[in-house]
Amino acid sequence: MKVVILGAGVVGTCSAWWLRQHGHEVVVLDRETGVAQETSFANGGQISVSYAEPWANPQAPLKLLKWLGKDDAPLLFRPQFDWRQWIWGLAFLRECLPSRLAPNIRAMVRLAQYSQETLTQMRQEMGLEYHQLQKGILNFYRDQQEFEGSQKAADVMRDYGLDRRVITADEVVALEPALAPHRATIVGGDYTETDESGDAHLFTVQVFERAQAAGVQFDFSTRITRMVCEHGRAAGVEVIRSDGSYDRVDGDAFVVALGSFTPQLMRPLGIHCLIYPTKGYSASFPIINPDAAPVVSLTDSKHKVVYSRLGDTLRMAGTAELSGYSRTLSPVRCQAMTDQARELFPEALDFERVQYWSGLRPSTPSNVPLLGRSRIPNLYLNTGHGTLGWTMGPGSGRAIADVVSGATPQPDFPFIGI
Repeated sequence: MKVVILGAGVVGTCSAWWLRQHGHEVVVLDRETGVAQETSFANGGQISVSYAEPWANPQAPLKLLKWLGKDDAPLLFRPQFDWRQWIWGLAFLRECLPSRLAPNIRAMVRLAQYSQETLTQMRQEMGLEYHQLQKGILNFYRDQQEFEGSQKAADVMRDYGLDRRVITADEVVALEPALAPHRATIVGGDYTETDESGDAHLFTVQVFERAQAAGVQFDFSTRITRMVCEHGRAAGVEVIRSDGSYDRVDGDAFVVALGSFTPQLMRPLGIHCLIYPTKGYSASFPIINPDAAPVVSLTDSKHKVVYSRLGDTLRMAGTAELSGYSRTLSPVRCQAMTDQARELFPEALDFERVQYWSGLRPSTPSNVPLLGRSRIPNLYLNTGHGTLGWTMGPGSGRAIADVVSGATPQPDFPFIGI
């Protein structure tokens, strides 16, 4: 059958690849000029299965109150005259209840594990090269209380079979010598050897090239305006082409992978997707002294930022703003990121040639993505991955291909509508 995919980020492109492997005719529509031009473009690079934890937890409301109004806070809530933001916020508070934490972690970890297995298979079978490093993820702490609290989280992840190992400060420095100058301020860390890092944009471009060669049709510079339903089923998508002309793309099934923009398309159909954008930032620094730059992917727990080495670049990413759909860069946040990178790696990076970027992460209140069949029988959702689109994208694409094809998806996950 003909399957139309809306969105060509890492999630949509992986969905296209796996649907083509099932033998379907596949068409992908995206408003940008190529794949992975928005949220998948310059993220933190971590494939963080062992850190697939929801923001919503019993400690989160107090932290949000403490950070309220601070422009450089790790998670910043900027109240808007937007009822969608407030509904999302109330749902987030509900997900902070202790009874919600375990099922949310379970769902996120299971999908992330499956996605990492899928990524490994794709890398090997397709010969993908995307600055990948299988050197694990190291989270280091400079606050004793926070370090002690992290040990409980590590215990939870070990219950799911993930070897998130609590280590001493000396072991942190032994794993990543670039942190040696800061040994006196580091109190400990946790490390997962099986986690990875890599360039999500480069990965997606290579999957696109192979999918296109396999017969997938990609229509770029195509703005989606409306989903058309007939007789209780999705029948087509109305679009505006690059030349300004209107068109309609029909199909037998439709997969919506539009990230933060999913609710606008679904709301007129009576499908309410509780997704709100959380703006994240990244800073990419050219490496001028490779020996002083980290190789292991790092998480600085104090500032809630990550560092991943992508070839001759160090990508730093983090922070989150609940402030609507604007991607405007905050000078305060950009400068704070540069200052933090300079404090850690003063001799390693070219701070004059830094490239800043922001992207809108499509976040559900629980951080569990919306994956499965909507109430319209041939309309499917693959969206809402929040900060874990790179971690969960390959597996989500494979799972939705199974669902669309009538097969039972493999991961133990709360799929919708099936």
